[in-house]
Amino acid sequence: MLAAMPVGRLAGIQAVMNLTRGSAMFGDDDLPKPKKLHEIGCDLTFLSAGELEERIALLRDEIARLETDKISKTSSRSVAESLFKSK
Repeated sequence: MLAAMPVGRLAGIQAVMNLTRGSAMFGDDDLPKPKKLHEIGCDLTFLSAGELEERIALLRDEIARLETDKISKTSSRSVAESLFKSK
């Protein structure tokens, strides 16, 4: 007997969950590891000036992303603290 196939939105959600979970036949070790674009403290000897510029741009973008998230979190905390302050 065949199991009923989910329909509609639930089917889409389940399909995405199955894709992100991976197949039961393969462990996490079998999946390709994403290549690191830059590792802090790595040897820079054999990198060209262009490659260094690319890495600098990448790191500047990451710093901006971190600063934006930090601002968001500190402003959220300030709002929460002001709500719970005793008057």
